[in-house]
Amino acid sequence: MSRSGYTLPVFACAAAVAALHWLRDRQPLTLASIDLIEPAQIAEIPIEQVAGLSESMALAISRSDPGDNLDLTKDTPIWALVEWREEGETVIIKGGEGIGRQMNAGDQPAIYAYAQRLLQENLQRMLAPGQKITVTIILPEGRSLAVRTSNSAFGVVEGLSLLGTTGISQPLSTPDQLAVFRGELQNKASRFESLVFCIGENGLDLARKLGINPEQLVKTANWLGPMLVEADVLGVKEILLFGYHGKLMKLAGGIFHTHHYLADGRREILAAHCAIAGLKSPDIQAVFNSATAEAALTYLKSLDAATGSDWVNQVYTAIAETIDLRSQEYIQSHSERGTGVTVCGSILFDRDRKIIVKSKTAGLLMGKLC
Repeated sequence: MSRSGYTLPVFACAAAVAALHWLRDRQPLTLASIDLIEPAQIAEIPIEQVAGLSESMALAISRSDPGDNLDLTKDTPIWALVEWREEGETVIIKGGEGIGRQMNAGDQPAIYAYAQRLLQENLQRMLAPGQKITVTIILPEGRSLAVRTSNSAFGVVEGLSLLGTTGISQPLSTPDQLAVFRGELQNKASRFESLVFCIGENGLDLARKLGINPEQLVKTANWLGPMLVEADVLGVKEILLFGYHGKLMKLAGGIFHTHHYLADGRREILAAHCAIAGLKSPDIQAVFNSATAEAALTYLKSLDAATGSDWVNQVYTAIAETIDLRSQEYIQSHSERGTGVTVCGSILFDRDRKIIVKSKTAGLLMGKLC
């Protein structure tokens, strides 16, 4: 049985509670009791260190434990600096070093709604009337860890996000979670011959906004390979693969478990398709050396703008068609009990949730689904 853990906001909140406890009582906490709100339960979070930095400021440190999950934040330290204030709001929350900035939201710290609510509600309960504090959350390893995520693709730079809608971290990358996804797939395959596979929340959200029936949407997380085979076994006739291009393009390279811990290859896939399309060697090298898939896409767009060419469409159309082909080959080679004739189409979108390209099959499927 896989072990669930807690999301990053919970550990940030625990550190803040411990720091405030020291300011209030001049006593270190070894365990911080956190009301998770979502779900309605209390979590006891170990505190590694607490230190008073002055009469009005304290620092506490917790350490992330997301459970049995392939999560790069596992064991990373989270610091909270809490300081008394005289004026302003009761609790002001700031992002320090290692907390990302939202480029699309005026450089606001990437501390989202659930994290804000968690911190506000747990800390306000500890304050006497009239007391006010500033809380600064710091992730010392956040900047270096962020390079290994797709945060920048969605406008978060220079650090990690305090993201999530719940305090519980479900092990999305473990076999138990695959069983949950398969259960949802089995339910929907019994009702529909055409389904839409979305790797994550961005795809699900965009698919709904495009008018696709939510009942035909299936979340796969990184388990695209097993889910494709399962769909074929269940008799699903058509699958629309709908995803962020930096994830979905891995399928064009034959990578059917898309978690970055297990395999990457985006640079190689993009560069290979650029070469096939006929880009010049310096441009292929620029694409290959891009820090992220989004940066490579931006380079191709700038090349199109400068030369009046159509490289983005050529390269990404080829990638989308290859995804369709490799997906159907994967089904045929892994599906002993299935039909092996499930039709796959793919749609790739960018960090702004704008569709880059639809494969020919995807265009036909969208006509049926919307």
